[in-house]
Amino acid sequence: MAQSHNTKPTRKQAERISARERIQEAQRLEQLAAKRRQRIVIAVSVVAVLALAGGTTLAITAADDDKSSSASSEAAEPTALVVPANAGGPNGTVITYGKADAAHTLQVFEDFRCPVCKNFEAANGDAVKKLADDGTVKVEYHLAAFLDKNLGGRGSRTALAAVGAALNEGVDKFKQYHDVLYANQPDEREDGFGNVNHLLDLADKVPGLKTDAFVKAVNERTYAPWAAKVADAFNDSGVTGTPTVKMDGKPITLFSGNRAVTPEQFTAQVKQAAGLQ
Repeated sequence: MAQSHNTKPTRKQAERISARERIQEAQRLEQLAAKRRQRIVIAVSVVAVLALAGGTTLAITAADDDKSSSASSEAAEPTALVVPANAGGPNGTVITYGKADAAHTLQVFEDFRCPVCKNFEAANGDAVKKLADDGTVKVEYHLAAFLDKNLGGRGSRTALAAVGAALNEGVDKFKQYHDVLYANQPDEREDGFGNVNHLLDLADKVPGLKTDAFVKAVNERTYAPWAAKVADAFNDSGVTGTPTVKMDGKPITLFSGNRAVTPEQFTAQVKQAAGLQ
């Protein structure tokens, strides 16, 4: 009679097989993680190169497992949640600029370290402000901090905490400081916004912003726990990259080819999505 090929392994053989399988699985997972890290570095490098070349259609993409990136912090990070005055939305994680009774809402999703966000703001930041100032829309800012995890450092969340201090001084102060940060954005790989002294120096460009309360809040990172909540809300939003802009929930095209759309094109899209033309 022929012998079966399904002979049951001995206990020692089974243990060796199990150990080998565990090692192989660990190696497989590490290879996947290494490939994923490489893709992130390549994607960011491509964005930086294209941005230097005069614009890009790419958005910086959030990592899939970035659920808690904004929560990681240094030992001295404050833990008490302080929500700045003038914050709104769920749990105070949304910043609204414009007239509260505006019939239409423009949602802007950004990360302060994102170079493509800087391109968008340079091209159409004034158009966004005009639409809000004339009452066509109110603007809801949904701010992210995923680039800290993707690139290392703390610039996104440190800038976001400083923005919380500006918001506490007033919505107009927030908007002016927001614009200053993008106009003076460092290379995202240098993590320049991780230095609170640099953020305080940039605050000099906003008249009346550097009150004693603002300086104290930035130095002590008072709004860091709030910044983490804001960034987590972005992670839960379903938006996977920055910049993203939606008009009453409808996506707006921000780039055409290698160039940002013109202010006229941007404004026309917004009004069409709102049913105003």
